Amino acid sequence: MNVVREVSPSVVTIVSDLGSRRGGASRRGFEETASGSGVIIDKKGYIVTNEHVVRGSQGLTVVLADGTRSPARVVGTDVPFTDLAVVKVDNNNLDLSPIQLGDSDSLESGQRVIAIGSALGDFRNTVTLGIISGLHRTWQGNGAVMEDLIQTDAAINHGNSGGPLVNSLGQVVGITTSVIRTTQDGEPVEGIGFSIPGNTVKTVVEQLIRNGKVSRPYLGISHQQITPAIASLYSLPVKYGAFVVQVSALSPAAKAGLKEGDLLAKINETPVDEEHPFLNVLMKFKPNETVNLTVYRDNKMIQLKATLTERE
Repeated sequence: MNVVREVSPSVVTIVSDLGSRRGGASRRGFEETASGSGVIIDKKGYIVTNEHVVRGSQGLTVVLADGTRSPARVVGTDVPFTDLAVVKVDNNNLDLSPIQLGDSDSLESGQRVIAIGSALGDFRNTVTLGIISGLHRTWQGNGAVMEDLIQTDAAINHGNSGGPLVNSLGQVVGITTSVIRTTQDGEPVEGIGFSIPGNTVKTVVEQLIRNGKVSRPYLGISHQQITPAIASLYSLPVKYGAFVVQVSALSPAAKAGLKEGDLLAKINETPVDEEHPFLNVLMKFKPNETVNLTVYRDNKMIQLKATLTERE
């Protein structure tokens, strides 16, 4: 397949040194490692991967598709909102093959995609084929809620994390981040994996390379995304929105008068809905910007103003 041939040189294995551990009857030390995948996005050696691939690392090694190895360092991470990280290889003499990030907003359910990564850490450039199973998904894992994810049924295994999800044009439309393997009751689950959309990757990566972090506006609420099913069940006045679960003390939300139990429907003129999850809408604004909040309280619409700060 031409797409696989074109993309494969851009996919790398990332080996993370987690430091020395002791074990066994001899109590002798050994080096513990973890591995994941990544994709080269720049000739200068910048590689995008998942934050959880490099978390706790005391040293990184990047293994290119041809087996060439190079030490690398973390440039910046964005957690918990996107689980993205940028690393950079230290060897400037490598012949690198960067790949183009595609427009994830143009994706449609049923569209074919390819996942490439180092399955189980040992099988470099493993290729699996699937479709876009759903868009704008929300998934809570490791205590964090990630929004606007791409759902795919392309097989994803340990070691695939941080690898690309590719369209038929050979463009990266997503970065693989997680997979559901069982239900809460322990029932096996098949074919439900998630990727971070390419457009989100572009925005985050640009800031990580430039500043080493992502400057995010802060409102100061914990929320639950409202769907038509939830709205119908609880007879809510709107089908979509962000239900305010908690308001942080002294936050912009608290100062604006937002309360637990409020339903946030709009920020300025942008609705908070399936295509515009709360965190994605919030990211359209900058710290210190004042925004209008359209809120439903006791089934009545009210307008509040909040001056956003920068998330620490």
